[in-house]
Amino acid sequence: MAGEPQADCLFCKIVAGDVPATVVRESATTVAFRDINPQAPTHVLVIPRVHYPDAGTLAVAEPAIAADVLTEAAAVAAQDKTDASGYRIVFNTGAGAGQTVFHAHAHVLGGRGLNWPPG
Repeated sequence: MAGEPQADCLFCKIVAGDVPATVVRESATTVAFRDINPQAPTHVLVIPRVHYPDAGTLAVAEPAIAADVLTEAAAVAAQDKTDASGYRIVFNTGAGAGQTVFHAHAHVLGGRGLNWPPG
């Protein structure tokens, strides 16, 4: 069923507490944790507690939770003090765009120059 935890999903296991993560923020609807392979001094993933495969399906099914992910992304940037210098919020959608875990998530990147366009 859409939104339900998936037994084979790494991020669902992090939400459940079955896989450790360096959690930096939690809300009723989201969990934010440091990326294990950071691409910037601040590299935090913000995930919804509910399972949807990507940002688009999350936004259609649960727009309030999609908004919560963005709200928490901004809070992460403020907490890590990258909000004043600038930060990036990235949603990779699909394997061709670099998505490797198919549970909607936002990457919050900051703390260094982030040239555009990215790689």
